[in-house]
Amino acid sequence: MARGGGERPGELETYRSMRRFDRTPEPSGASPEPAPEGVRRFVVQRHRARRLHYDVRFEIDGVLVSWAVPRGPTLDPDVKRMAVHVEDHPLEYEDFEGVIPAGEYGGGDVIVWDRGTWEPYKGDDPAADVARGELHAELHGTRLKGRFVLVRRGAADAGGKEQWLLLHKHDEHAVAGWDAEDHPTSVVSGRTNDEVKADPDRLWRSDLPAAQASVELHPPVPPGPTDDELAALDDLGRAGTWDVFGRSVRLTNLDKVLFPSRDGEEPVTKRELVRYAARIAPVALPYLRGRPLNMHRYPEGAATKGFWHKQLPGHAPDWVPRWDNPEADAGETTTYLVVDEPAALVWAANFGALEWHAWTSLAAEPRRPTYALVDLDPGTSTPWEDVLLLARLHRDAFAHLGVTAQPKLTGRRGIQIWVPIAVGPDFDETRAWVETLSRTVGAVVPELVSWRWEVRERGGQARLDYTQNAINKTLVAPYSPRAAAGAPVSAPITWEELDEPWLRPDAFTVRTVLDRIAERGDPFRTVLTHDQTLPRLR
Repeated sequence: MARGGGERPGELETYRSMRRFDRTPEPSGASPEPAPEGVRRFVVQRHRARRLHYDVRFEIDGVLVSWAVPRGPTLDPDVKRMAVHVEDHPLEYEDFEGVIPAGEYGGGDVIVWDRGTWEPYKGDDPAADVARGELHAELHGTRLKGRFVLVRRGAADAGGKEQWLLLHKHDEHAVAGWDAEDHPTSVVSGRTNDEVKADPDRLWRSDLPAAQASVELHPPVPPGPTDDELAALDDLGRAGTWDVFGRSVRLTNLDKVLFPSRDGEEPVTKRELVRYAARIAPVALPYLRGRPLNMHRYPEGAATKGFWHKQLPGHAPDWVPRWDNPEADAGETTTYLVVDEPAALVWAANFGALEWHAWTSLAAEPRRPTYALVDLDPGTSTPWEDVLLLARLHRDAFAHLGVTAQPKLTGRRGIQIWVPIAVGPDFDETRAWVETLSRTVGAVVPELVSWRWEVRERGGQARLDYTQNAINKTLVAPYSPRAAAGAPVSAPITWEELDEPWLRPDAFTVRTVLDRIAERGDPFRTVLTHDQTLPRLR
């Protein structure tokens, strides 16, 4: 039998009991897509936990029966490798490549080192062979080929682990001196463990069906609009259809002034906002993709009063990506815009969304944030120099803690700091963590900070606002315009730039920030790596 009709009762109980699926990205063991009849899969993962080892897994009766091989499998038939029989894993683990958070069982980075199909070459009941202590397997993988045998050496040790030996037979695929460590890359992504640790490409969502559970973190970003597409926008009259990013977007009132002018500058029109949205979309997309968007709309321009618009209107084109909130109560937003493609940002700009506020959690897991947020909100009497001082104190705190974080100008008066985290903590936990951190920082300069909720009660002092760490509460997205004269942009900066004399919270606009990116790159890319666990604060 290739799969035996699915998972046998109890086979994954040990696996599940050893993991907290609200904190680890590993699959929990949902029903996977069936393999073709008669096909058995195998996978070998290079796993750097407390010690480097290779996890060798064979599909047997609906699960991956697994052994940990410290020095890795080899094609050398004269070399025997020790193998430790460990708990069965779900079939979805065949595709798992990513980072298990520190502090969780098996914490460390994992790559798919090899995979393919296999077949028994002695006997026709692999489960019975494993129970007897001897499994003969012929592998058809990218790296591992030929006949292998696993042999149990004796009874389980005091910890319940069985010691086995893994060896390759003398056949046409045998290679003397062959060492797994000479082949350190993934057969899926082509990357090393170090590269996956620094920037995982995929993350498992344990609450999703197996076919949807592997979520791409960094899908390919499309190129910006072509010169011909930009020229076509310039040639449109007051309204018309713009073909961009493979979509036809209906544009209106293109000559309307949306942002008043700054001294010595022309005001910014809707046409210029739409142009900016198209040009910045490839840069901003990684921060928006997969996240419900709260739109701050100013249909009559930034000089008028705006309003929050969360519900995707019924007249939105069918191609516009969206998320239906299954938890929406009566009167709440049921359908959100999700900027999963660049043309959606162009559509939002035409809709009058001058500011873009994406959730800090993904639609796939809305109650589990991927960022912790620090909002340095200046009071009416807070000078810019004091905002910088508070930001530098946070910079020192993050450096002391060894926590990756990145600052961003608000485009108005303040600074925000985003802390990327692995999916796991809920909003209550991130809010409490940020509150503890900021109260510690605030205690250094108590004369600058108020913890009062109401603005009128703060005496003009700054607030370190940890309350933004809540579902459906947002901070303005990276590179979003702000509704103010000159169309300033919420621009990411480096920690070192906090010491630059030219720095102002509205230093960059829709007319200047693209040149900055072309010259300096995007300093915010570090927040896209979501493998960080927040340390305990005492």
